[in-house]
Amino acid sequence: MSFLYHTFFFDPLYNTLVFLFKVIPWADAGLIVVILTILVRLIIFPLSRKAVLTQMKMAEIAPDLAKIKEQYKDKPEEQAKKTLALYREKRVNPFSGILVVIIQIPVILALYSIFLHFSEINPAFLYSFVKVPAHINTTFLGFMDITGKSAVLAILAALSTFVQFKVSTKNQPVPTGQSFGDNLTRSMQSQMKYFFPVIVFFISYSISGAIALYWLTTNLFSIAQELFVRRKIKPIRA
Repeated sequence: MSFLYHTFFFDPLYNTLVFLFKVIPWADAGLIVVILTILVRLIIFPLSRKAVLTQMKMAEIAPDLAKIKEQYKDKPEEQAKKTLALYREKRVNPFSGILVVIIQIPVILALYSIFLHFSEINPAFLYSFVKVPAHINTTFLGFMDITGKSAVLAILAALSTFVQFKVSTKNQPVPTGQSFGDNLTRSMQSQMKYFFPVIVFFISYSISGAIALYWLTTNLFSIAQELFVRRKIKPIRA
C-alpha cells in the first residue's frame, strides 16, 4: 500500500512541487503552494464535477424520495424497491459522489504531507531529472512566513470552509421528519456547518501557514467550481 501511495500520489506531487520552484524561480513558497493546489484541483476537476452533478440530481429528486418514504414507511422492503426504481428512472447513482471522495483521499493526504515539511526538500523522493532548488523563499507575498503559524490564514481557511459548505448545500432539502434518521441528518448538517470551520481553524493554526493556505486555496477553488458547474447546468435544463 505504501509503495502505491508513493508511486502514484506522493512522489509525483512532491516532484511537481520541487520542479515548480525551478521553473518559477521568482515565486515564493506560498505562491507555489497555491499553484500546485490549483493544478491538482484542475486535474481532478472531472471527478469533482461529477460529485457536484450527483448532488444536484439528488436535490432534484428529494421530493419524490420523501413521498416514497412517507407512503411506504411501514414497508421497508417496498420502500427500498421504489427508491431504487426512482434512481434508475432518473439515472442517479447516489454512491458516485462517495466514490469520488474516496478517490481524492490519497491525493489530499499526499498534499497535506508535502506541505507539512515542504521547506525541507528530501532528495530521496526526487526523480533523477529533478534537482533540489538552491533557495526557497518561504515568505508569502513578502510579509508572511508560511512555515510558521498564521492566525490570518487560519481564520481565512475557516471562513472559506463555512462559505464552501453553504454554497455546496444550497437548495438541498433539509429532512423535516421526526424519525431518528431525519433528526440525525439535521443534527449532522448543523454541526458540520458551524463546528467543522472551527476544527479547520485550530488544525490550520496549530500546524503551519502552508497548510492553512492549502486549505484556503482548496476551498476557494471548490466554491468557484460549484458555482461554475451549477451555472453551466441551468441552460441545459431550460
